[in-house]
Amino acid sequence: MKIMVTGGAGFIGSNVVDGLIEAGHEVVVVDNLYTGKRSNVNPQATFYEMDVRSPQISELIEEEKPEILNHHAAQMSVPDSVSDPLFDADVNIKGLLNLLEAGRKHGVRKVIFISSGGAIYGEADEYPTSEAYPPKPLSPYAVSKYASEHYLEYYRHQYGLDYTTLRYANVYGPRQAPHGEAGVVAIFMNNLLQKKKSTLNHFAEDEAGMVRDYCYVKDVVKANLAALEKGSGDFFNIGTGIGTKTLDLYQIIFEAFQEQIPAMPQELKTPGRQLARPGDLRRSCLVVEKAGLILNWKPETTLKEGIRKTLDWRSRQV
Repeated sequence: MKIMVTGGAGFIGSNVVDGLIEAGHEVVVVDNLYTGKRSNVNPQATFYEMDVRSPQISELIEEEKPEILNHHAAQMSVPDSVSDPLFDADVNIKGLLNLLEAGRKHGVRKVIFISSGGAIYGEADEYPTSEAYPPKPLSPYAVSKYASEHYLEYYRHQYGLDYTTLRYANVYGPRQAPHGEAGVVAIFMNNLLQKKKSTLNHFAEDEAGMVRDYCYVKDVVKANLAALEKGSGDFFNIGTGIGTKTLDLYQIIFEAFQEQIPAMPQELKTPGRQLARPGDLRRSCLVVEKAGLILNWKPETTLKEGIRKTLDWRSRQV
């Protein structure tokens, strides 16, 4: 089938494009290259440099006639959403509405929407957190993602436009850019490659850092493939169900470096500390059994395996 992937030049989106093409689908990529890279785009995909807020989106969807719209394009930084909530809403809410209006007018059958299980639940009382827990978003980014989920249900009710929402945990892997909270793996790796000391964000009561659920990008790709035909009108946590403190993550990355570079300076083994930023959550970890039951999906890559695979890729980029 023909699938349009917005944000298909970005870290996760480009990996999803690769997976879709490998599965035999025809893929159209839409990306404004604000954070994505043209070099990430699979050469077998048709590429359009375009913003999801552009009026030309409707003409493009009418021309290309995709059956599925896979919406990865987003303002994805929690701190940036705090500093500029208007821009966050403009991209994440108005951008989605622009796509939904075009999609319902021009025959899109289904939207696969990327939400954030790592943000929309807030400081959840249920931990790890399942889809049954009512979201309590604590940042403009989380608010925009949760609002978008409601818009999807409206378009399904009003126009019959189907959707599946994937609520990602913290995704890492090849092509990840070293910015934003979700880019912490790339940030730590870049610093170690440059022999620079890393800084760990934490809350005053725990210098080991915040707890996050880290999911390898290739596992996330498989969830997107499953959502093509399953999960109608529903939302799913996509993570590992395992919470990892930032300090433990750093140590896993450092150990992977030591295996490849035995002469790593030992002073880099212990990162510096700074207090958490506005919008940061103390802990986030997702229950993922629902995706197993309905999407027939489960995470397959351990954190240590994923870090080593990511480092192998990153080392080849130097």
